[in-house]
Amino acid sequence: MPDASTANSSDTATPELMKAISAAFNSRDVDRIVSFFTDDATFWLARGPEPVGRTLAGKETIRKALADRFKVIPDMRWDHKEYIFAGNRAISVWTVKGKGADGEDLNYEGCDIYTFRGGKISAKNTFWKMVERKDRL
Repeated sequence: MPDASTANSSDTATPELMKAISAAFNSRDVDRIVSFFTDDATFWLARGPEPVGRTLAGKETIRKALADRFKVIPDMRWDHKEYIFAGNRAISVWTVKGKGADGEDLNYEGCDIYTFRGGKISAKNTFWKMVERKDRL
């Protein structure tokens, strides 16, 4: 992830920008969402085959993954609880809910770590709690 110390004023995350991004995700309008990303953005999903989840590189890859996600979880929504700001970085703390086409109920607490460049998302890293029905740490 890029270093926050390299930020200039056009990279600064603001409450208004974060609220607009959150509203876009809750609209599930993929074009609206990807308009907030740079063309070369990287988005690391919480789930996937890699140690980082799944890496999505580039706006068009992000667009396709989100369109596919909203087909299988059409009511996916985020309740944003807090935003934390540090120069060109921001953290959004939320609860995600929805019901997957496979019957999975989403009800997870998580956060996104954003990095901005030129007023757009250049990197987004998603983390969420996993609910397990096992006794282990």
